[in-house]
Amino acid sequence: MNTIITRILITGALLLATSAFAAGASSEPERSPDKLDGVRAQIAAKNWSSAIDELKRLNDTGDADWNNLMGYSLRKGSTPDFAGAERFYNEALRIDPKHRGALEYSGELYLQTGDLARAEQRLAALDKACFLPCAEYSDLKKAIAQYKGNGSKTQSSY
Repeated sequence: MNTIITRILITGALLLATSAFAAGASSEPERSPDKLDGVRAQIAAKNWSSAIDELKRLNDTGDADWNNLMGYSLRKGSTPDFAGAERFYNEALRIDPKHRGALEYSGELYLQTGDLARAEQRLAALDKACFLPCAEYSDLKKAIAQYKGNGSKTQSSY
């Protein structure tokens, strides 16, 4: 009898979770406007130097998102600073070891610098950090497949 009740409870919980997911519920709360929105706008417009200037103005080095965006902007700029980007990604991951953006972007950085093994390590870390398949995992997995498909040649498109 207990087994039947347990199965009913588990099935009910799964149905509830599935219906919440289908209705558009997200595991992440909606993000209210924050101090990094201006930086994100500059990044969306591919104004890398303006994004870096705004990040320097904010100077929030203790924030994982700040470090991730600084790393991203340094990596994507017209003259990429891979060493600087890696330092900021690593700092973001020191602050938040499961920071999905820093895991994805540092994996892409490693592909750009020809370090497939480290990119795959980041993919494995993302696999653990994502409860369900997440965009960061899917994007890095696709970039790794593209890298391998190109005969392990680096690309600037990551």
